[in-house]
Amino acid sequence: MATPLRPQQYLDRKVAPCPSARASIRGCPVDRPLHYTSHPSGVECITITEHMPFCEGSAMKYLFRAGLKGDRLEDLRKAEWYVKRAIALEERRRTNGTGL
Repeated sequence: MATPLRPQQYLDRKVAPCPSARASIRGCPVDRPLHYTSHPSGVECITITEHMPFCEGSAMKYLFRAGLKGDRLEDLRKAEWYVKRAIALEERRRTNGTGL
């Protein structure tokens, strides 16, 4: 696995041009949508979540970006769904020795 980039390295790196000729790189709906890059910390959520298990990372994603793309309450409920799923997987792992 490649060494993860520090937040500033990520922000400074060259990204592929956006498929839309009129969109800026920061606002590119494919590579860097505004709701991915709007957090006050300047850190893109994937910089953190790519180091987490899927359900935990997904919950973190919805918490990190709650309300930036749509309904904040809906985002919080989605995060809750992933946390509950992660808890269920962990309980199964402890009981059966597997998360499957």
